Amino acid sequence: MLGPVILAASRSDRMRRLISAAPVTKQVVDRFIPGETVDDIVPIVERLTAGGLELTMDVVGEDITRPEQAAAARDAYLALVDRLAELELGERVEMSVKLSMFGQALDGGHELALANVRPVVEAAAAIGTTVTLDAEDHTTLDSMFAIHEELRKDFPQTGCVIQAYLFRTEADARRLAASGSRVRLVKGAYKEPAEVAYQQKHEIDKAYVRILRTLMEGEGYPMIGSHDPRLISIAQELARKAGRKLDEYEFQMLYGIRGDEHLRLAAEGHRMRVYTAYGTDWYGYFMRRLAEKPANLRFFVRSMISKG
Repeated sequence: MLGPVILAASRSDRMRRLISAAPVTKQVVDRFIPGETVDDIVPIVERLTAGGLELTMDVVGEDITRPEQAAAARDAYLALVDRLAELELGERVEMSVKLSMFGQALDGGHELALANVRPVVEAAAAIGTTVTLDAEDHTTLDSMFAIHEELRKDFPQTGCVIQAYLFRTEADARRLAASGSRVRLVKGAYKEPAEVAYQQKHEIDKAYVRILRTLMEGEGYPMIGSHDPRLISIAQELARKAGRKLDEYEFQMLYGIRGDEHLRLAAEGHRMRVYTAYGTDWYGYFMRRLAEKPANLRFFVRSMISKG
């Protein structure tokens, strides 16, 4: 029940000011966002990859209002590519981007976002890695999928994200599963109306399994974005039934959540990719992490109380 309340708070300037000013906030945020700059994040990349893990990197920030902010987001990702090139890790470290950060919601936003994200996708391909387009709220998805399709003409390895709680997603999965694309399936982390999305956890879980079966039986590369032990077990069974080898799909989990499980899956031979965010504009990302899982909210509240 708290999830929708927290998601509403993620759009509140007043709540942003209150939470940002709380003395304990930085300590808790660091659990999910381990740095603000590229220099901060390089040791994290080196440590995780040395432990057999892979990463997808996210420069946080999405609610922009001016074209120059979109250009700055593009340049931040290009700077990240430059540092990743020095590490020579290839596809073990890819990037995730939100098109809203590249100007999607501004005037002429579709064309602006495509123009800003293309250089990042080109630069990623040049160092042997790729980019995944994150899904945002349902009003942005037609534009996201169109940009995904356009980028794949030149960079077919470009990935995208689909969200199990949306009614439309089963049809999207059938289309994407037949295309050979890379698809990350998540439950969904935005406040969506009942007209377009399931509202109950059990309905979302059932949809997740149906969609995952479609992806596993298709021709694409499924990326299972979940921390749920039951869904992870189901994913392994669906992969086995579909005759997929361990390198023909992967698991993805967030930095700071179930770190032991990251290492366990990697030790079993699975591809395990850690979604690792960094940057200064952390508020929206952080609030969605609290909304997704009650344990995250309890962790935050306990920390605030203990630091009193």
